[in-house]
Amino acid sequence: MPPAVTASTGLDALVQLLEAFVSSKANPLTDGLCREGLGKVAGALHRAYLNGSDLEARTDMALGSLFGGLALANAGLGAVHGFAGPIGGMFEAPHGLVCAALLPAVFTTNIKALEARAAESPALAKYREVAALVTGSANATLEDALYWINDMSTQMCVPGLQDLGIAEADFPAIVEKAKRASSMKGNPIPLTDGELTQILADSLHAPINGDTTLYL
Repeated sequence: MPPAVTASTGLDALVQLLEAFVSSKANPLTDGLCREGLGKVAGALHRAYLNGSDLEARTDMALGSLFGGLALANAGLGAVHGFAGPIGGMFEAPHGLVCAALLPAVFTTNIKALEARAAESPALAKYREVAALVTGSANATLEDALYWINDMSTQMCVPGLQDLGIAEADFPAIVEKAKRASSMKGNPIPLTDGELTQILADSLHAPINGDTTLYL
């Protein structure tokens, strides 16, 4: 696959693993698949993007994608895919790039909502585990995870939603459709209409590499 297709499909695999891991429907079996898959994808995605002939990276991406598919089939997904499904039906935009554009804002909105309304949720500990898995550092913070996500998106030329043809005028229709999407049911905490709208607003423009102040 050429780099642009590697980016779109690979970032989708990453988001599938992350969302299934923190899903309200997660279980020990899917957790194991996600842990293994997140580690493989985090180490292989950029390598596969830069060099399509890197067989080891391609193999790890294939395994990560498989693990994500098995996990989401049993644990569901979350708000990123809750949005991406309706957006894909409304706009001609690559699914994986839509997911990647939404990921930073959904990541931080979920954390803020959990801290405010469900501080005992196991999903908070899992988000911290995600930080360790993708950065390779046991001491990684949530800010480190967001930096890693933004850095990956920047290096793989992920656009903002605005560059994919989405405008603020589209937000109400997207939110209404996303609220009814099956993937939204797996989000680790129900999000308000205001939070859903803010996610879209925060995702309009591509992330700035290294800047986590927008979100955390």
